[in-house]
Amino acid sequence: MQRSFLLLLPLFFISLLSCSPKYAKYSDQYPQNKSLEMPDYSELYYWAAHPGKKDPSDSVPMALLKKFSRDTVADVFFLHPTTLTSYDDTSWNADINDPLINAKTDYVPILYQASVFNECRVYAPRYRQAHLRAYYSADTIANKKAFDLAYEDIRTSFQYYLDHFNNGRPIIIASHSQGSTHAQHLLKDFFDGKPLQNKLVVAYVIGMYIPGNYFEDLKMCTDSLQTGCIAGWRTYKNGYEPDFVIKEKNSGWVTNPLTWNTTEIYAPYKLNKGGVITNFNKLRTGITNAQVHGGVLWIGRPHLPGSFLLNMKNFHVGDINLFYLNIRENVRQRTRAYDSLQHR
Repeated sequence: MQRSFLLLLPLFFISLLSCSPKYAKYSDQYPQNKSLEMPDYSELYYWAAHPGKKDPSDSVPMALLKKFSRDTVADVFFLHPTTLTSYDDTSWNADINDPLINAKTDYVPILYQASVFNECRVYAPRYRQAHLRAYYSADTIANKKAFDLAYEDIRTSFQYYLDHFNNGRPIIIASHSQGSTHAQHLLKDFFDGKPLQNKLVVAYVIGMYIPGNYFEDLKMCTDSLQTGCIAGWRTYKNGYEPDFVIKEKNSGWVTNPLTWNTTEIYAPYKLNKGGVITNFNKLRTGITNAQVHGGVLWIGRPHLPGSFLLNMKNFHVGDINLFYLNIRENVRQRTRAYDSLQHR
C-alpha cells in the first residue's frame, strides 16, 4: 500500500498501518505478553461506545443531521479494527487502560466507522486487541495466543451485553479488520445454528476474508432486505488481485455495498450515496463505483480532490468510509424488514 495519499492518511493512519507488510520483517523481535488487566464490562469505561454515555459514535455528519432520528428497535454490537500498531510497543496485546490506545480507538474507528450505525443503539467494547504483528509474525503460537486473548474479551463483553443490556432486542453485528476476525468467531459461537440466530438482523463483517465453508447455517446476504445473513467485502483497485487472494480460489464471501448483491454486475459511481473521508462533516456523493470480482470488491479511482495522486491498490483503509451512507441506509432497510417480519 502506498502511504503518499495524504487525503486518506490523516483519517485512516491506524488502518493504513494494519495493511502494511513492513511489519513482517520485524515480526520476530518482540517478547511475549506482559500481564494485562482484564476489562470489567460493568464499568462504562470499558466500552468505547455505549448508549449509557456520550461518545464519538454518537456523532452525525452535518449533512445528515436534519433527517437524523434514532431507532431503538435494534442494537449494534461493533468490533473495532486494530489500533495497537506502534513499532515501539513490545506487547502482543493492548493494555485496556492505555489512554493513548483508547484515544486512537475512540477518535478514529469509533468516530468514523461505528457512527455509521448510530441510528441504532451502538455498543463497542474495548478489548485487549492483538498487536498488528500478530497478522504477520512467523511465531504462530504467539499469534494464536494474542488473538485468543483478544477474543476472550470479545466473548465476555458480548455475554455481558446479552445478560444486562439486550433485553430481547434484535442484534446487528458490525466489524472491521481485526474486529472482523473476531466477529466471525463470535457469530459461530453465539448465532450459527443457535436460538440467537433468530435475533440477528444482519452481520456486516467487513475487511477480512470470510471463508465460504466456515458457517453451517448462516448464509451470505444476496439482496438489500435479506435478514439473518452476513455481508462483507474487501476493497481493492480495479484489476488488482493480491497473491493471497488468488490462493483463496474465490472461496470467500463478498457483497457489493452499492447494490447489496453478490453478482459481478458493475455498480456505477452514481449509486454511491456518499462517503465520509477526512472531514467528518463532508459527505462526498458518487465517491466511487464498485464491482464484485472473485472474492474481493474492485473499485475505480475515487472521486476526490487530488485523487490523481492516488496510486493505492489496497483500499482496506476505506472499506467502510467509501460507502458510509449506503451502509447507513441499508442498516435502516434491514432493521425495518426484520421488524416487519416479526409483526406478520
